Amino acid sequence: MAHAVVILAAGLGTRMKSKQPKVLHPLLGKPLVGYCIETAFASGAKKVVVVVGHGAEQVRQTFAAYPNLSFVVQREQLGTAHALAQARPLLEGFPGPIVVTQGDTPLTRVETLTGLVETMRQSGAGMALLTMRLDDPTGYGRILRDAQGEILANVEEKDATPEERAIREINPGVYCFDSSLWEKLAQVDNRNAAGEYYLPDLIRIYRQAGQKVVSLESKDTGELLGVNSRAQLAEVERVLLARLRAYWMSQGVRMIQPETIYLEPSVELAPDVTLWPGVILRGHTRLGEGVEVGAYAVLSDTVVEAGGKIKSHTVCEEAYIASRADAGPFARLRPKAHLEEGAHVGNFVELKNARLGKEAKAGHLAYLGDAEVGEGSNIGAGVITANYDGERKHRTQIGKRVFVGSNSLLIAPVTLADGSFIAGGSCINQDVPEDALAIARQRQRNIEGYMKRKRTEGQKSPNEPA
Repeated sequence: MAHAVVILAAGLGTRMKSKQPKVLHPLLGKPLVGYCIETAFASGAKKVVVVVGHGAEQVRQTFAAYPNLSFVVQREQLGTAHALAQARPLLEGFPGPIVVTQGDTPLTRVETLTGLVETMRQSGAGMALLTMRLDDPTGYGRILRDAQGEILANVEEKDATPEERAIREINPGVYCFDSSLWEKLAQVDNRNAAGEYYLPDLIRIYRQAGQKVVSLESKDTGELLGVNSRAQLAEVERVLLARLRAYWMSQGVRMIQPETIYLEPSVELAPDVTLWPGVILRGHTRLGEGVEVGAYAVLSDTVVEAGGKIKSHTVCEEAYIASRADAGPFARLRPKAHLEEGAHVGNFVELKNARLGKEAKAGHLAYLGDAEVGEGSNIGAGVITANYDGERKHRTQIGKRVFVGSNSLLIAPVTLADGSFIAGGSCINQDVPEDALAIARQRQRNIEGYMKRKRTEGQKSPNEPA
């Protein structure tokens, strides 16, 4: 039977010390609560409801494109049971089990949610909850059991006796309920030290109704790490990165000093990719078989086809590097930079909305913006395409087998036809015909003896007449 998931994400997150809602803080390129939402849908949930508080509209807008995803607002922070009650108008009458998770636990696994649903179904219970055993259970509610091991209650740390606080089995806040949830939720009161409405009180209420309460113990104590501070966010990020690195290495990726490599869940890597220390891979970056990425390179939403090479300290944003092409070291490929097969971009070359054809080269110290460079062309050091006139961008068209000499300025719009040659130091503002030589610089003039006379004048006494 299909289930629904309610994600409790209304906490203020005051310890984050941020104006941004806690659940929208980025974690490997994705909002924190986004992991919880994706896990819920991946578990087979038919409906997912997120209970939000601070920054509710911002959260809605962030996830507006998700189908079967709804939001409700908890305007007052009166406890977890009160938060869940806000979802009743959207789920009352839903026939299947209702799973409840926390919006600040992004490491929760799909298997945990499906396992909880299956545990409740097989046992015929009305309620199931996740438990785990911690060496230090401080801050968590403790699970109380009878001599037969049946769950009797959950006691919050604030209300626990010293003996109860010594219990290591805790309640991390993941539950599954049958369709009688809403009538039982109305029976939860706030007679406790915090004056709040606690979800674990449903253990007592279900038992009093004669229904079984069962548990599923998680052996992965890391999967329910919560995020309430910047330090905890960093710890969760560390765990997620370790998972990602281990997965990709199991798929044939080589990582030199893997603990230094940052990559996001949306990245795709082929076998025999090599990543040197300090590499950062963001967004929808895709690396083909045998690609090598040098130390401290940063790739965002970039595709590198099989056999391509990115050398150290190169930055690529929304770029495309074809097979056998290479870039760097210290190159920058901005959005819509495109290197065709065998093309080469060297140190301190910047490309923006520019395409280099097959075997074309720009070896060093060049800026190519809004440009098309044909097959086999060579761009010398210091070449600049002047693409902006202060109001509009213009395009530079460079044909096949064109040689552009060092320190040349190409003022767009301009076309250099196939086989043309631009003499070094030229300022080109007119089209150059096929196979032509273009020289656009002032003719050199040598003034004999000029410097000798200048030095002599400098040695004269200040009082000596000129």
